[in-house]
Amino acid sequence: MTADLEIRKASREDLPAIVALFANDRLGGHGDTTDAAAFDDYVSAFEKIEASAHQALYVACLKGEIVGTFQTAISTSLPGRGSSSLIIEAVQTREDMRGRGIGERMVRHAIAEAREKGAAKVRLTSNIARIDAHRFYERLGFERSHFGFKMQVK
Repeated sequence: MTADLEIRKASREDLPAIVALFANDRLGGHGDTTDAAAFDDYVSAFEKIEASAHQALYVACLKGEIVGTFQTAISTSLPGRGSSSLIIEAVQTREDMRGRGIGERMVRHAIAEAREKGAAKVRLTSNIARIDAHRFYERLGFERSHFGFKMQVK
């Protein structure tokens, strides 16, 4: 199934399909919606990501249909002697396409990007309620290492 999978950088035209993936996510809790009144917010975010030298938004396509998405960002910090990390964000596979290796291909693509860009490690966070996703990431070699916190400021 995944032999026909194409992973490429997202384009502006991909936004409706990407937004639909997030809007259909029952566990995400991000308030994503396909309501046309919200679309400009997604366009604005896409333009910021696209303009950044340190971020990329990807789609996974099967037979011309978007079946997954993920985002990467490079972060450099002083600890670790100034090493960089590639952060994987917003990994989402269309619900009817899960269990077919699409998520694994997307994450492996991100890991390859980390190597290509000289990052010392790959980091990601996952919603605490996503037990299946945690097993998935561990199967791919990720280790639980930190306890995360967040605060809404807007």
